[in-house]
Amino acid sequence: MNLAAVTLAAHILILVAVMIRVILRPHREPASRIAWLVVIVSLPIFGILVYILLGETSIGRRRVARMREVIKGLPPITTAGGDSRPEVPEKYQHLFDVGHSISGFAAVGGNAANLLKDSNATIDSMVADIDAAEDHVHLIFYIWLSDNNGCKIIEALKRAAARGVMCRAMADGLGSRDLIKSPHWKGMSDAGVDVAVALPIGNPLLRPFFGRIDLRNHRKILVIDGHITYCGSQNCADSEFRVKPKYAPWVDAVMRFEGPIAKQNQYVFASDWMASVDENLDERLRAPMPEAKGNVLASVVATGPTIRYSAMPEMFESLLYAARRDLVISSPYYVPNESLQDALCAAAYRGVDTTIIFPARNDSWIVAAASRSYYADLLAAGVKIHEYVGGLLHTKSLTMDGEVSLIGSANMDRRSFELNYENSILFADKVLTEELRARQQTYLASSTEVTVDDVAKWPLRRRLWNNTIAMLGPVL
Repeated sequence: MNLAAVTLAAHILILVAVMIRVILRPHREPASRIAWLVVIVSLPIFGILVYILLGETSIGRRRVARMREVIKGLPPITTAGGDSRPEVPEKYQHLFDVGHSISGFAAVGGNAANLLKDSNATIDSMVADIDAAEDHVHLIFYIWLSDNNGCKIIEALKRAAARGVMCRAMADGLGSRDLIKSPHWKGMSDAGVDVAVALPIGNPLLRPFFGRIDLRNHRKILVIDGHITYCGSQNCADSEFRVKPKYAPWVDAVMRFEGPIAKQNQYVFASDWMASVDENLDERLRAPMPEAKGNVLASVVATGPTIRYSAMPEMFESLLYAARRDLVISSPYYVPNESLQDALCAAAYRGVDTTIIFPARNDSWIVAAASRSYYADLLAAGVKIHEYVGGLLHTKSLTMDGEVSLIGSANMDRRSFELNYENSILFADKVLTEELRARQQTYLASSTEVTVDDVAKWPLRRRLWNNTIAMLGPVL
């Protein structure tokens, strides 16, 4: 047998082995399997390489084992969730049960919260709270830039560390790579701030053998003295977002919470920190529950690739199916799975006033094309689609029936569903939901409605492009 025949036989064996792995891989939708098989068969060598790099949601066996070991060893959830549970309205109990099944956090009452005005106000509020911290500051950001706002947080952490406050700061290894490589990162460490990298990249050439390089910690968490926390879509950066200035301003929404809910975010931060740093934070988690500050009922919903598969779409879908009067949603990235798309259409079909707001200009041309491939079906079901024209609408928010809301880092796309670690807060409160609903109304006021006629007028080449990209959604 000559060399060419041996090479061909080896190639066929590898191709078949990879195809079998695609078919047998757990937690994969049939559409995803088909998409990968098409890529692998159509582009045999390139397709196999792409699958090795991007085909599986793995952060590496060692990291998975470490994360599970950390979570298993944490104090009981009741310590972080409170021993006395508030009375949850029966009509919303199932929503908090879904969240509890994902993260292990029960609904906690006694919280106060307010929606911050804009990106700069959010950073200023964070700086003020860090400057007032007495015991500790814990934070993690996906993207942390050394721009004006990013440096404000850096300097506030240095000041806090200088007066004896224990400061722990994490940043994602990919999203914050420029800051991590900059003098600012070492400067924080030299000033007494404990710094850590979430999911470090290491050697890019070797990284695929230890897990996907694009599987990231997308969370944005700040916990101060165990009783103050923040949750929303904003990274630690200026709204001008100078790494992608042509899409500016980036429009975000962040809420500041006080009360028992901060303990749950503390728990999420501790699991991330202890998975990366050899330091035990159990003592922090065993601290007394924060005092009640208000009447907001809330729970943290933290998801990721080492947590139950499809957890985030389950949370979204539960809210969509629970709606009876109205739904308003904002999401910069919309690449749903079939069940989420069906749930959104079903809401409109049964008479729920359903509105979704996307950015008119998206920083990802792939996501923009894929998102618009779903417009026709959404509009046919009666969903109202608006495209925000005042910048890149980055807010991830959902308000339902004027009483229940979800805010956080999770997008309605496959990255948030399957690849990223995300953090959101589900809450039931009429006043706070109305506050978030009013913010959504400002987005609508700066948006253009997309109609059935608009989509019908799209040229054939545009529809072909959108649908082709969407077809590859499970791969991309």
